[in-house]
Amino acid sequence: MDDFTAAAEGHRRELHVHCYRMLGSFDDAEEVVQDVLLRAWTHRDSYEEGTNLRAWLYRIATNACLDLLRLRSRRPEQVRSFAEVPWLQPYPDRLLDQVAPHADEPEAVVVGRETIELAFVAAMQELPAQQRAVLVMRDAIGWSAAETAAILETSVPAVNSALQRARATLQRSPRSPETTPPRTVLSADERDLLDRYVALSERPDVGRMAELVRDDIRVTMPPQPVCFDGWAALAPLHAAAAEHGDWRLLPTSANRLPAAACYLRLPGGATFDAFKIDVLRVEDGLIAEITTFGPELFPAFDLPAALQ
Repeated sequence: MDDFTAAAEGHRRELHVHCYRMLGSFDDAEEVVQDVLLRAWTHRDSYEEGTNLRAWLYRIATNACLDLLRLRSRRPEQVRSFAEVPWLQPYPDRLLDQVAPHADEPEAVVVGRETIELAFVAAMQELPAQQRAVLVMRDAIGWSAAETAAILETSVPAVNSALQRARATLQRSPRSPETTPPRTVLSADERDLLDRYVALSERPDVGRMAELVRDDIRVTMPPQPVCFDGWAALAPLHAAAAEHGDWRLLPTSANRLPAAACYLRLPGGATFDAFKIDVLRVEDGLIAEITTFGPELFPAFDLPAALQ
């Protein structure tokens, strides 16, 4: 029993990433994975020792996600901005780096940016549940049509058909993710731009911040249904930041993108308290998009709740 528990737990992180891609929510993925491991333990007698434990766990996890998606029936018709995916949450890179490698599947060694970036996860939410599962297993995990069919208990032709429809939908989506080389670390330019963003957020300067962003920058704040398009809309927010109090920012990364953990000290306050996480998308050396999330996931990022 101890061996089974240890073996199942060894797949926890990659199962969590799988569920996150399916659901778009870090918290929902956490809840589902807890249930998956409980189900696996409860039904361990049905697992045939010596067979592929990983595939068995993925079948349980995928079915659990499909059940949740059918239950909640939440799917945007078209994702024009992240404001239309209110359940979207960031995924800490430090946890992506914990996904265990698999010798027989080199593509699973690394969770690359092209399959975890916010644009990919958000666009996935447009797909029907079955197509979503097929796309994740075929294009993100890299499993064959036969392996995917076995997990979903369907046929190879059905898998191929679902994959074709899913890819076509993503290509038509306004939020269709761009094809990017698979990488797991920020580029030097992204790190430099993030450092400059941190400095100008701590000491707001509208003119200098304007030099860091594209004129058509977009800012969204899931779960709030708000979307700011263009620097003209964002500039007043940046100018008013100092009115709220003093800011401290810590550089981090999420979904293989540069991010900043923002702390606010209210006027007269003694500490800088966790306030938000800004995730930046960089395009042609400038910030093209900022997605702002609340402080709920600071613990997942291994960030303190307050700074002195």
